[in-house]
Order: sequence, then C-alpha cells, then structure tokens
Amino acid sequence: MLDFFAVGGLLTPEQRAIQQTTRTFVDREVLPGIREWWDNHTFPLHLVKKFAELGVFGANLPEEYGCAGLDNVAYGLIQYELERGDSGLRSFSSVQSALVMYPIYSYGSEEQKRRYLPELAAGRLIGCFGLTESDGGSDPGAMRTRARRDGDGWVLNGAKMWITNSPIADIAIIWAKDDEGVVRGFIVPTDTPGFSAPEITSKMSMRASITGEIVLQDCRVPGDALLPGSGGLKSPLGCLTQARYGIAWGALGALESVYTTAKEYAETRTTFGKPIGARQLVQDKLVRMVTDHSLGLLMVHQLGTLKDTGEMNFAQVSMAKRNNVRVALTGARLAREILGGNGITTEYPVIRHMLNLETVDTYEGTHDIHTLIVGRQITGLGALE
Repeated sequence: MLDFFAVGGLLTPEQRAIQQTTRTFVDREVLPGIREWWDNHTFPLHLVKKFAELGVFGANLPEEYGCAGLDNVAYGLIQYELERGDSGLRSFSSVQSALVMYPIYSYGSEEQKRRYLPELAAGRLIGCFGLTESDGGSDPGAMRTRARRDGDGWVLNGAKMWITNSPIADIAIIWAKDDEGVVRGFIVPTDTPGFSAPEITSKMSMRASITGEIVLQDCRVPGDALLPGSGGLKSPLGCLTQARYGIAWGALGALESVYTTAKEYAETRTTFGKPIGARQLVQDKLVRMVTDHSLGLLMVHQLGTLKDTGEMNFAQVSMAKRNNVRVALTGARLAREILGGNGITTEYPVIRHMLNLETVDTYEGTHDIHTLIVGRQITGLGALE
C-alpha cells in the first residue's frame, strides 16, 4: 500500500494481514481482467463467490450472521484495495455490505437477519438499494414511491434510478413512503410480479459495474417484507453513512493506482535526453498526489478508529468522502496529463479510474451536498434554502 507517512505502523497485525490478503487477491483475480471487463462493459459475475470466500461482504457485521466480524479499519482497508482494482468492484461490495446487509442488520427483525444475512455474506444472494429517483437524487425526501397497506401485505408503486446491481439482484431494499408519508424500508425479491429492473447502458463510467432502474407496478409483498425498525429518512440516510465511509477509503486506492502508474511512467519516459520525472512541473504533480493520499489516509484511519469506538458522526464521514474522492479525481487528471497521449488509452488504468471517479464524486452525495452538510455542522446554519 502506498504509505508515505507510515500509517501502516498504526495498524494491528490482523489489519495488516487483511489488507495484504485483499491486495494479493486484487493483484491475482482483478487486475489481469479489469481492462477487458471495463472496455466491454461487463461485470465479472464469477468473482462474486470469490469475494464471499474472501469475507468481503458485510465484513464488519457479526460472525453469528455468517460475516467476518472485522473492525471498521480492516473493513476500510478492504474497500481501499478493491477500488485500487476498480471503483465498480468496490461499489458492488459497498452495495452488498453497507446498503443491503447493513439495513437488514440494523432495521430488520431477527428472522430477517437470520434468513438473509448468511446468504448475502456467502454471495448466494445479490442485493441492491432502491432509494434514488430520477427527480430527486439529492432530495430523497421528495420520493414518489409509495407503499400502500393492503390487508396483511403492502403494494409498492414507483420507480428508482441509477441503482447499482439492480439488473442482477435477487433482492432489493426499497424505500417508499407509507400511507402516513413515513419513509419505510422493504425487502423485495426481484422475482415479485410487478418488479422490473432494466439495465442502463451506454455508460462511459463504471463500465465494470451493472447499473439499472427499478420499476414497481402494483408490486405486492407480504407484511414481513417490511424492515420493522425503519422509519423516516434517517433510516436510509444511516445506510448512506455506512457506504460513504467505505467510499472514503476506496477512493484512496484508486489514487494509489493512478499515482503509481504516473510515477513509473515519469521515471521511464524520456524527452530532451531526460526522464520527464526530472521536470519540476511533473514533480509538482506527483508531490501533490502523494500528499493528498497521505492526508486522506491519515483521515480515514482516524475515522475508522472513531467508528470503532462509537464516536464517529455523519459530518465527519461527509468530510472524508468529499475530500478523498475529489483529490483522487484530481490526481487521476494530473496522472492523465503526465501520461500525455498514453493517458487516454485503457492500456493504462488512469483514464479508467478518472472516468469511474467522476461517478464516485457524484453518487452517495455530491461534492456540493457534502460541503453543505459539513458547513451546517460547523456553523449551525442550514444553507439549503
């Protein structure tokens, strides 16, 4: 792991072993094929079971539900290494773990936990998270999806947009407003009549990830589909906090990849009789990248420590997501400049990471939305009006 400030010295032996095991897995199973998968807009479904065997899914949830029971720093290190491979693969892991397994664990009944969590952890079920709608990506409170009581069950109607994994998912966590206008969560099998998930194609970002819509047309589910502990926007937003935590770690993995590629290129590419790495302007770019990485890594390590002690708050997560994704995106653009014309070919990972990070900078709360969240936290004044 790129580690200019020796953050590795703060890790426990178990955390270091988990990071190295995941890194070896990515080197062996992901990097040889990721260029082809990204170029061909293909998600490597064959890796799902291997991810599960590695203990990636729900890694920070309890062992009694078939999960690894790791601390949150170890969980973050896993996301770092997965995104060093590709943002799409980290996104798959994040959705499965933070946006499907976490809400079942946090808001579900004991029966729901025991029924679904071991299957999701083992990769025998794939999940997706249905919150975003076409008219309100940054305004989930404006959702139009409705859940109407009908006898012992519920009838769902509405549509969701930009949903990672929806075309291949077995279950969906659907967020809808009930008859009283309260946001509730539901576990909806994707083979339920009235459920469809058309794939979104022609993407120039996250091409090794499958993205789709969710359409719910008089989709009837039984009463026990409701996550009984859910209620209000705080429920899905609590899930997003978990996912944003993993993103804050993961983006630094992408930054390591583009920095390492640019540094190696600058050391071997010669112009006017010297390696371009000897040029002041190139060194300035490399120094900026490694500095941003070092600061970001120190931030997420402390964030994970706070999470493990129960002291982390959502504004801290917003700051880390906002900062680390944006500096990773900036770093990818700088690396593209260093590589010149070679920077636009997927023979190198730079343009792939750069385009992926355009999406990561937008989803799970845009850079601007996280600015407002942190701004409100430090001033006590809302700036959304």
